[in-house]
Amino acid sequence: MNPQSVLRNAFAGVIALSFVASVYAAGADKAPTGAGYPKGHYAEMEKLPDWGGIWTIEFPGPGTKRETPTLKGKYLADYQAWKKDSDVRGGLAKKTVSNCTPPGMPYIMSVAQYPIEFLFTPGRVTTHHEAWMQWRVIYTDGRPHNDIEASFNGDSIGHWEGDTLVVDTVNIKTTVPLGPGMFHSDKVHIVERYRLDPKNADTMLVQITVDDPIALEKPYTNTLKFARSRDQQLLEFICAENDRNPVDASGETQFEH
Repeated sequence: MNPQSVLRNAFAGVIALSFVASVYAAGADKAPTGAGYPKGHYAEMEKLPDWGGIWTIEFPGPGTKRETPTLKGKYLADYQAWKKDSDVRGGLAKKTVSNCTPPGMPYIMSVAQYPIEFLFTPGRVTTHHEAWMQWRVIYTDGRPHNDIEASFNGDSIGHWEGDTLVVDTVNIKTTVPLGPGMFHSDKVHIVERYRLDPKNADTMLVQITVDDPIALEKPYTNTLKFARSRDQQLLEFICAENDRNPVDASGETQFEH
């Protein structure tokens, strides 16, 4: 383990200990709370909305318009260069990562065909994704964002506003695209609002707003619609089983990721 990793892990440990200490500081005579202390809090799950089953995204209806990122500065220039190169190749864009690299946030929420499910436990909501067998942990125990190493899906904290789950996500890797050829800075910030459609309890509406003061001219918002199935289940997704690096005529791999 390199020194930077040691320091990051040590810092994360300090954050975790500080959180636990704050829990106990609330009162020595009270049982500790938070996602790490679920025992005694499962009855609270009954108060949450019924999101059981699996949810599959629905394709937008005819004429539906989606907002797309409005890039600026070097991010716009980089996208234009990528687009030009892609057009020259007949739409076949160059890739520098494995085909099995997960898409990350926010695209992981809009992958067609592959469903998701929601797991409720005290102090957290987990989104379980069939695609790439990914998951997102959304902490709802009141903790702040952790200042730890950036990741594909970022650091997510949430709270309930009635039957709506509001999720705030930061700290997403800058190598994770917003869309094909479109990248963001380390200041990207995503807010999601999850709720059941008042007209149909088997439909979920997820409003996603993406902001980045460095890479975007303005925030953009889209609402995704998911349909529920009560009697299906997620399947195993092992992308790496079929992942292959391209090999040139001499037998050398063309990239190492």
